[in-house]
Amino acid sequence: MTSLVWSHKPLLGPYLLSRELEIFSKLVSCRSLLGTHNYRSSIPAMDGSTKKRQTREKNKKRQSPEEKTTLTLLITNPEEDIEDLFSEKEVKQIRVSLLEWYDENQRELPWRQRSESESDGGEEEKRAYGVWVSEIMLQQTRVQTMIEYYNRWMKKWPTINHLSQASLEEVNEMWAGLGYYRRARFLLEGAKMIVDEGGGFPNTVSALLKVPGIGNYTAGAIASIAFNEAVPVVDGNVIRVLARLKAISANPKDSLTVKKFWKLAAQLVDPCRPGDFNQSLMELGATVCTPLNPSCSSCPVSGQCRALSMSKHDSSVLVTDYPIKVEKTKQRRDISAACVVEILGGQDGFEINQPDSRFLLVKRPNEGLLAGLWEFPSVMLDEEVDLTRRRKEVDCFLKKSFSLDSKKNCSIVSREDVGEFDHIFSHIRLKVYVELLVLRLKGVMNDWLEQQNKGTMAWKCVDNEALSNMGLTSGVRKVYTMVEKFKQKRSTMNSIPSRKRTSSRN
Repeated sequence: MTSLVWSHKPLLGPYLLSRELEIFSKLVSCRSLLGTHNYRSSIPAMDGSTKKRQTREKNKKRQSPEEKTTLTLLITNPEEDIEDLFSEKEVKQIRVSLLEWYDENQRELPWRQRSESESDGGEEEKRAYGVWVSEIMLQQTRVQTMIEYYNRWMKKWPTINHLSQASLEEVNEMWAGLGYYRRARFLLEGAKMIVDEGGGFPNTVSALLKVPGIGNYTAGAIASIAFNEAVPVVDGNVIRVLARLKAISANPKDSLTVKKFWKLAAQLVDPCRPGDFNQSLMELGATVCTPLNPSCSSCPVSGQCRALSMSKHDSSVLVTDYPIKVEKTKQRRDISAACVVEILGGQDGFEINQPDSRFLLVKRPNEGLLAGLWEFPSVMLDEEVDLTRRRKEVDCFLKKSFSLDSKKNCSIVSREDVGEFDHIFSHIRLKVYVELLVLRLKGVMNDWLEQQNKGTMAWKCVDNEALSNMGLTSGVRKVYTMVEKFKQKRSTMNSIPSRKRTSSRN
């Protein structure tokens, strides 16, 4: 059975649902006053269609258009929806059990460290900044992977003021390898906005939602953990826990179902320790209530888990049936030809990594996939084509973008087909063909480099040491590693005497 890997980023939040929640709360209160018996039987039946029509018209007058829409969308069966909420007893049990478990079992993570003067406003803001960075990094990234990135980030930019003074290129280099680089750009833009406005770090959900890149989940996490605001959070881990506690079989990506998860989370959040409770719910999903192998025997809320109860009474039901698996969107298949262009200096002949050789790098557009990041020159292909056609496309690109023309201003020292690999994005499967093109300019390199700022495309030439230390994306790093291994292998082969190579073939 395949598992669904949830995005850390939620789809919707309760902050957009305040009116719906208000109406829903009134219905819950009415049900509590009336009791659980069949109260309809105690109301005298009305005679005739006239009285029924009068009643319907009276009800229409009492409802505002907004309330009618809300009731149609959310309360199509009021009793069923009310009963799907947690009971008051369940809420108390879950809060106590989860917080006790969390106090004993929480993982030691750097952004959870508390200072001795936590009540100090400056410390609150510092913690809010740390929570913000950690939550953005954790989107689509495993905890163990991002801890090293988090520590390096906080060492370089320990406060939001430090981050606001960074450049996008610095931030992208620090982020290299985490993927989803748009997150890093939003962190930088958000920091600049907060510092420029001068009002301190936003400390409520409503204020946090105005910051670029902060959505309902991140706003709830920062507000509850750093500022003790009693608001819920819903991410993939929370959805999984709630879906199993209530045995929710609806599509977890459906907007109405997501609203329901936010309502359940809002009902559970502890008003005295909202941050700890939200973290306990996420921690439970990450470490105990996992997608494929939940440890139900060690779960602190197994007594309130409807999915576990059902599985004990019906062998055909599994806890892992919840939440239901949703078919993933099929990945788009793209094809690219990447060309590592190495430009040799003044020395004649060819040697690996000549000290004065340079590598050509191109900056991607500021919008779209991998926006603003550096890569080797590459072209997208509409279909699978042979090596000759790929090289023709690359040559056209090099001539148009960098004025590199083997018939005019440079000569080809060597051109080798290095190999290919598949690079996976969340929605794209990119096949990359890699080649190494070694050129020697016919003029002075500085004359050619002067053209850098004349075109619309940003590019630069860097030496091997600078390239090795750059914060490259995982895909670009793989291209570079393939080329380095290829050159090393060729160097080893060239160092073997020709007679020995011939005898080894026999």
